[in-house]
Amino acid sequence: MFQDPTFWAFLSLIVFFVVIVFVGAPKAIAKALDDRAEGIRKELDEARRLREEAQEMLATYERRAREAEAEAEAIIEQAKAEAEHLRENAKLELAQRIERRTQMAEQRIAQAEAQATKEVRQMAADLAVEATKGLLQTTLTKTQRNALVKADTAILGDSLN
Repeated sequence: MFQDPTFWAFLSLIVFFVVIVFVGAPKAIAKALDDRAEGIRKELDEARRLREEAQEMLATYERRAREAEAEAEAIIEQAKAEAEHLRENAKLELAQRIERRTQMAEQRIAQAEAQATKEVRQMAADLAVEATKGLLQTTLTKTQRNALVKADTAILGDSLN
């Protein structure tokens, strides 16, 4: 038995295991494995937490993007409504200006016609007076003209009173 190498190999194996147990290798190995498992668990928890934060941030950004898009649509609609309102106001103001200018032009034309009519009447009256004066001077004598002036003065005096 002491001569058998298998016995010595077996005895060496037992001594090796005793030394390992005496030194505390199983505890060290178990501790190392536990520490590694704990590290992996912490990394998994951190990864899970980071994933949840990323999902929350993604949801927040998507919500903000939808809100910004809705706000942009509202701004566009408001701008369109305001542009339509301004266009309608411009049309109305233009129509009012055209109407005022048309009225002013018609008033000026009426004034010009009245002025022209007045001038024509004045010229006609002046021509009639000149013609009558010339006719009276050539056909009536001085005593006839004085009598005519007295009669016209009397008629004028009666009509003024």
